[in-house]
Amino acid sequence: MRTKAFDCVEMKRRGAEKVQKQLEGKTFEEKLAYWKKGTQELRKLQKFK
Repeated sequence: MRTKAFDCVEMKRRGAEKVQKQLEGKTFEEKLAYWKKGTQELRKLQKFK
């Protein structure tokens, strides 16, 4: 049997856990600011491509 070198489901779960830990205990406004900042950073990256 072959071993997987890359597991996208596991990667997604680790990412979700990381975000959950970062947002733990934050208010709604703080969570909203977190997502807005991430969106702005992504849009900056997309402009350069």
